This record gives sequence, C-alpha cells and structure tokens, in this order.
Amino acid sequence: MKRHKNSTLRPWFHRTARCILSLVCAATACFAATPAHAEDKEITIAYQQIVDPWVVGIANGSIAKATGYKINWRQFESGAKVATALASGDVKVGVIGSSPLAAAVSQGLDLQLFWILDNINQAEAMVVRNGSGITKPADLKGKTIGVPFVSTTHYHTMFALQHWGINPSDLKILNMQPNQIVAAWSRGDIDAAYVWDPALAELKKSGKVLITSGDLSKLGKPTFDGIVVDRKWGEEHKDFMVKLVKAIADADQQYRNDPSQWNASSPQAAAIAKMIGGSPAEVPASLSLYAFPTVSEQASAQWLGGGTTSRAALALKDTSEFLKSQKQIGTVLPDYSKFVTPAYAEAAAQLK
Repeated sequence: MKRHKNSTLRPWFHRTARCILSLVCAATACFAATPAHAEDKEITIAYQQIVDPWVVGIANGSIAKATGYKINWRQFESGAKVATALASGDVKVGVIGSSPLAAAVSQGLDLQLFWILDNINQAEAMVVRNGSGITKPADLKGKTIGVPFVSTTHYHTMFALQHWGINPSDLKILNMQPNQIVAAWSRGDIDAAYVWDPALAELKKSGKVLITSGDLSKLGKPTFDGIVVDRKWGEEHKDFMVKLVKAIADADQQYRNDPSQWNASSPQAAAIAKMIGGSPAEVPASLSLYAFPTVSEQASAQWLGGGTTSRAALALKDTSEFLKSQKQIGTVLPDYSKFVTPAYAEAAAQLK
C-alpha cells in the first residue's frame, strides 16, 4: 500500500520544529541568566559528512591552533540535526545546508550565516538503482526513494518532482540519513536516493544519475552548504570568528591553488576520508564537484554582502517560500538578510 508522503513528512517535520522552538525558548532563558566569560576559550562546532578542504584543518588541528581555542568537533549526519543542536545550545557554530537553515530561522532560531562552505553544484544528485526499472522521471511513480528530510537534497527532491509534474503521493519518500541510504540501497530496499558524497559515490557504483543539484539550480532553485553561528555568541567572540574564517579561507585557497596536489594518495585525501568516511580515492572527484567561493566573493553581494540583495539572503527567502508551499513550515519572514553577515569575512580578508 502506498503511503502518502505528507503522512510521514509533516508529523516528523513539525516534531522537529516544535523541538527547535522549545529549545530556542529554553536557550534564551539560559543565556539571559548566564553571562559570557571572555576567558572561556572552548567551543563545540558541528560538521557534516561533506567533502571539503576545511576538513583537513579539522583533522590536523590547524583550525584550532589558528583560533587559539580548544575546539570539540562533533559530526552530524544532516542539517536538521545540526539545527536541533544549535537550538539546544550544545553547539555554537555548525555546518548546515540552505534548506534546513531556512527552516530553522523561519521557526525562530537566531543564527547568522557567516561563511559559504560550498556552492553545491553537481555534488548532490538523485541516483536510481540499476535494475529498478527507472530510466526517466515518470518511472519514479510507485517506487521508493530515500532522502534526509529537511535537507538540501530533500528540498531539491520536492522541486524536481514539481518540475516533472509528479505528485509526491505517487511514490514512497523515506526519511533516511546518508549511511542508512547506503545500507538500504545495498539491500535493494530503495529504488532511488538523493544524497551527497561519500554516500553518493557509493550509490553511483550501481546506479545512474537522474538529475543533479546543479541542474536544478539552473532552474532557479540554488542550494549551498554554509557555516552559521549563534548570533549572540558570535558577537561576543568576534576575534575567534575572524580567525576561524581566515583558517577556513586559507584551506580553500590551498585547494584552489593546486587541486592536483589533493590527489588520491595525498595526505589531504587521507585526512578527509578518515574524518567523514569513504575512500581517499573518491575524494579528488568529490572535491571537483563543488565550487568554493573566495573570501572576497563571500563578502560581496554574490553571497553574503549586499544586505537584502545578497544572494544568500534571497536564496533563504526563496527556499522558505517553497518550504511553506509544501506545508513544511508555517511562516515566511519578510526579510532574511538579518541572518546573513559578511562582517567576519570582511575582517578575515584584512588578516595576513
């Protein structure tokens, strides 16, 4: 029996939203009662299983050294889980995709996007399993697809179905984390999935790409991975924030300077694979699928700068409007520029 997609999504999403809202209220009361201490030089930062140059800095300790802080790195499988951790106060800085970020701030979480980790481009894709009988979008009807809910790939899954004229109720959409998707794929439990590397690379071995996020971005729905900070914490620790951005920007620049040095046998590939999973052999191809904006591009209206005209702010608003149309959130804010800041990127650009 087919299960209507909304019957699984809406209760799950609204439980997550209620959790975030209650945590926001609790965290606000806690912060009001507990003053910040300048001498506290320890922070927990959330990262995800995303192939990116900065992961090398996590692995070798160079980011922590550059900031002068003890950094506790916590890996999360999805942006929705990062949003919940941010709302609880367990983490102060975290990697999150544009779709879960839009949902989180629309629900009242006071975050600031201060760095575009990557422009997703071809790095996320919908893959169909060999032998599933899917050769074109219409063949998805009656099939089962795995996707992490409230993620950039979930957002693009729903937009792709809309673009193709397919009702979500015509297929079964399951909420799965990347590792669960790989396991379900190997068992033959799902026919398709929309996910990112390293899970994506594994699926491609026995499947084919139906559409990529780069394709869907060209249709007017861009997605990105960003790094956000609890606004109050960031404003109270500006020196840390600027040094963090500088360290991340330096890692990106090292990759852009000579991608060939980040080959399968390089220490960089080994470090990334060790931190997020997968094989070092898959890292070079995965990195090539992303675009990593420079610090000057980050500070410009192309991404974080420009106030209400910034690309990031406009993308968050557009994403929120789409999420509301899908009944995944209840409110779209009039302006999302307050959740985007170029200040730390601008200051980092001045550091030597």
